[in-house]
Parts: sequence; structure tokens; C-alpha cells
Amino acid sequence: MKKYENFCASLKNLSEIYEYEEPYNNVTLTGLVGLYGICFEQSWKALKEILQTNGYPESSTDSPRMILKTAYQAGLITDEQLWLSAMVSRNNIAHAYNSDIALEIIRLCKSKYYQMFQELKQEIESGRHAFISVGV
Repeated sequence: MKKYENFCASLKNLSEIYEYEEPYNNVTLTGLVGLYGICFEQSWKALKEILQTNGYPESSTDSPRMILKTAYQAGLITDEQLWLSAMVSRNNIAHAYNSDIALEIIRLCKSKYYQMFQELKQEIESGRHAFISVGV
């Protein structure tokens, strides 16, 4: 599944977020926020692909919110509110020129979102759900 592979690659790149500590220079801060944004995009698109493959009609939408809600109902993700919070952070990337917003995104990524993405990867790879099949 191409979207899942893209998600895994972006998650691997995002792991580099832990190699940097505050204070960040502007280029580093922008890059770290960008890595988060890419990983979030790839995660919800991987979820969409899995849901599509398994016949969920809601997967025809291009709404990350609808995909996350459906993924929660399907048991692919366990903390709907955390994922919706991550989506809000992704939406705030457009305002990352404001260093306070950018720093908050990085702090949340380090404290919550990176682990959230790891849990999704583990859930997909575990095969606990018979309807999920990825070549891992």
C-alpha cells in the first residue's frame, strides 16, 4: 500500500525531531514543523487508503476529520480527541511564522504526536484487524 509506505517514510524522518533541542534557529524550527505536517498528511491518507480498500463509504471524502472519525470507529486509532488535536496543529502550520505557534507544534509532537503516529504504525502492522492488510 503506497500511502502506508509514504507514512512510514515520513515517520522515520519525523524521528529526527528528537535530535534538536530549544532554542531552535528559524530554519530548524521551520523544518521540524514541516516534518510534522508531512507525517500528519501521510498518516490520514494511509488511513483513508485502508478504509477505502475495506469498503468504508466514508473513505470517499477528502476530509481528514471524517477519515479520523471513521478510523476511530473502525478501531484503527484509539484516541480520537488526540488525533483531532493533531489535525488542529496541522492546520496551524500555516501560522508557523509565529514562533510561539511553531514551538507549540514541536512540543506537542515530541510529547504526544510522535507516539500517536508510532501507535498507528504498530496497529497497522499488528494485523489485529482482519480487514487491514499491508505488505510489511
